[in-house]
Amino acid sequence: MVIVMMVVDFHLPGCRSLKEKRQRLSRIRDRFGKKSYLAVCESDYQDAHRQAQWSFVAVGVDRKKVEQTLAEVELFLDTGLDALISKRELHEL
Repeated sequence: MVIVMMVVDFHLPGCRSLKEKRQRLSRIRDRFGKKSYLAVCESDYQDAHRQAQWSFVAVGVDRKKVEQTLAEVELFLDTGLDALISKRELHEL
């Protein structure tokens, strides 16, 4: 079994409220939150307006599939959100 966690920090320029922050980032959970092989959560900076951290844990029996899943997440984060990625870390568990 292969388990990899990706932790991503975001900067949200111009964000003025927690409600706006949640609206900007809600697409993450909408897109990836229902996949049985991927766990998604907001993991830090819950009370900060211009910062966010999300963690993604991908599980699979095949390393290639896990890497493909995280690559799909990364592509979406790079192109599909109104936020800038400030840090990205991978941890094999």
